[in-house]
Amino acid sequence: MKEKSNVKLWSKDFIIIIVVNFLVFLNHLMILSTFPFFISFLGYSDSVSGLCVTLFCVVSVVCRPFVGWMLDNGKRKLILLVGILGMALMPMGYLLVYTVLSSIALAVVFRMIHGFALAFSNTSTSTIASDIIPKERFSEGMGMFGMATALATACAPAIGEALMNKSFTVLFGVSTGCMVLCLVLFAFLKVPKLDIEKKPLNIKGLIDKDALPASCVVLVFLLTYGALENYTLKFASQTDKITLSGGVYFTVMAVMLFLTRVLIGKQADKRGEGIFVYACNVLMLAALLLLAFVPNNVTFIISGVFSGFAFGGIEPALQAMAVNIAPPERRGAANSTFLCAYDIGIGIGGGIAGVLIDSVGYNHMFAIISIANIVSVIIYFLWGSKHPSSMTYRIKNNLK
Repeated sequence: MKEKSNVKLWSKDFIIIIVVNFLVFLNHLMILSTFPFFISFLGYSDSVSGLCVTLFCVVSVVCRPFVGWMLDNGKRKLILLVGILGMALMPMGYLLVYTVLSSIALAVVFRMIHGFALAFSNTSTSTIASDIIPKERFSEGMGMFGMATALATACAPAIGEALMNKSFTVLFGVSTGCMVLCLVLFAFLKVPKLDIEKKPLNIKGLIDKDALPASCVVLVFLLTYGALENYTLKFASQTDKITLSGGVYFTVMAVMLFLTRVLIGKQADKRGEGIFVYACNVLMLAALLLLAFVPNNVTFIISGVFSGFAFGGIEPALQAMAVNIAPPERRGAANSTFLCAYDIGIGIGGGIAGVLIDSVGYNHMFAIISIANIVSVIIYFLWGSKHPSSMTYRIKNNLK
């Protein structure tokens, strides 16, 4: 067996799929973080914008298992192409609502179709990355792949806010442009040929059971991130003691995400995901409590540092755990299971946050939603850390 240092990780196709994944999430999250402002422009409240987040994620969650089945039948590139095209068209739909129709019903419909497109695009990018990454450097490779997701998650709100301040026309135009660039890169992408036996649709087989522990842990963790991602911009704009732009928060996050992946990204291969789960939940809890109880410019920045480290560390580590023991013919199902949890967490978190804001305000919302970090740790300790898919468990028990 080759030493890890002698196995090549970086290749043309790996770089392409990372960039495509980054652009997919940039498109998705620039719009996600600014959509509450768009809904306000249409004349509706945070509860309605929270409902849009939830419906977006419901569609994505329902689609993902079927996308996973199609991916496991070998249609990797076709599924990716469908997703990219859908994500290119939906911002144009929002632009139509913004400039001509001003219809909340159409905005919701387009948002749901956007969820469909996201399910196709980023489930396929994750699966293709799983195919490309050598097994000897799998956790490291998934960490680098996850860095694109994490960086997009952090910097997209700041970029989206800057574009929105120019106009929603600019925001939706740039979002479409990201997908046009994806189509150019798609033309140069080569997917590994796998000897996969085609399987009939089996409802029970759509969910990968070995991916469930990591998926449940990340789902609960992302309830908190759903609140941050959707409402930090508005929170900053409406809090007197915070004079900084909400985009600053996500810029700080982006820097921390990059440093986290570069400096400690290889630790999941050596120690497993456990250290990330515990440390990152503690830091996210601290980040939310700072916003809830002592919001000012200094704590706003510190919260961004903590949440950037937290999301940058936990998401790729748990995704590697979810796919860790999946054979090639089950990687689509494993990735779709994990990403379903990702969508559910952010969707429910955004929905709960919207309702809480309307009833108890932003500060109490952050305090209440932080309870999810405690629950996430409990789930991992009682279930995830003892499951064979856990890299920490396998390292401790000398399992390959």
